[in-house]
Amino acid sequence: MRRALTRRPAHDAPPPAPVQAEEWDVDEPDATEDRIGGWSTGARANSSAVLRWAAWGLIVLSPVLGIAAFARASTIAVAHPAPTASTSTGTGSQGAAGFASLFVAQYLRAGEGDQNQLADYYPAAGELQLDGEPGRRHGEQLTVVRLRQTDPAVWSVTVAARIVSDIKQTVRPTATTGDGQPSAAAADSLHYFQVPVAVGSAAAGASGYTALAMPAEVAAPGRIKTPDLVYGPAQAASGSDPRVRAVSEFLTAYLVGTGELDRYLAPGTQIAAISPAPYTGVTVDQLQIEGDPGTGSIPSVPADGTRCRLLASVRATGHDTVRVPLSYSLTLKARAGRWEIASLDGAPAPAVPERAPVPAAMPTR
Repeated sequence: MRRALTRRPAHDAPPPAPVQAEEWDVDEPDATEDRIGGWSTGARANSSAVLRWAAWGLIVLSPVLGIAAFARASTIAVAHPAPTASTSTGTGSQGAAGFASLFVAQYLRAGEGDQNQLADYYPAAGELQLDGEPGRRHGEQLTVVRLRQTDPAVWSVTVAARIVSDIKQTVRPTATTGDGQPSAAAADSLHYFQVPVAVGSAAAGASGYTALAMPAEVAAPGRIKTPDLVYGPAQAASGSDPRVRAVSEFLTAYLVGTGELDRYLAPGTQIAAISPAPYTGVTVDQLQIEGDPGTGSIPSVPADGTRCRLLASVRATGHDTVRVPLSYSLTLKARAGRWEIASLDGAPAPAVPERAPVPAAMPTR
């Protein structure tokens, strides 16, 4: 691109004759401009300014970039923790329990020639001698009843199994007691088997499970004394008792699907009704109420916010017209002159054991 430039005359000089406009090519460098090493002084000045601003920018941004790099490194370290050699207690126990249940089920079905099936759980079982016809018996209702860790990588699992014979016997020997009655061992077909299970570590490259020995039949776990509960004695449900009405209306909506469940719940309580409804009717038979001695008197609804824990014994009628007993631990809360359901408790509340009185210190002489 070209442009026309004209020279202006001096003030005192007479007007000159018209001068033809000179043309300059802006693409060509100015002959009067100094050049150093192939760069003009103007271009060199511009380049120096750019470099100077870039240097200042790096100086200003360096702390910010350092903080960002540190934060990124911290995030990566948290998101990808280094694997540890130990096995998670929750995952290891659950896996060991399932593995032991499968092993016991296969063990109860095993017979002559089934060594390889057992070796999948206990490798040394391939060398065992097995007698009897395979499948002559099997286990039902297999359930883990005890689980304890004997070593960081070993779990002792006790599995309960109800043994059922698949072969009819014409003569069935029965163990008896001294008075000729069948013994408890012969009458009860529920058995308990203890299985030691080793848990491999994924970090060590050996994840999985294996039995350390064949199952050992053991005695049934001991029973404990039922703990005392916070509730008072059982008392017959009265239709005029506002607590009975609250429990009955709530359970009818919860189990039968009759009525809106939310209208029986305290504000902030969230409980969903069972769907589809498993029963056609509910009857409240008895209540055990915290702090109620069971004298038969029916107290009025107390002030708003008062809570009451109770244990309700009910009978629910199924679709087959059979009535089945059920128990519900509930917490009620008073509001606006009536009781509402504050929570459906997971278990009855045990009573806090009373502490033995501390003997008074003997005075020193």
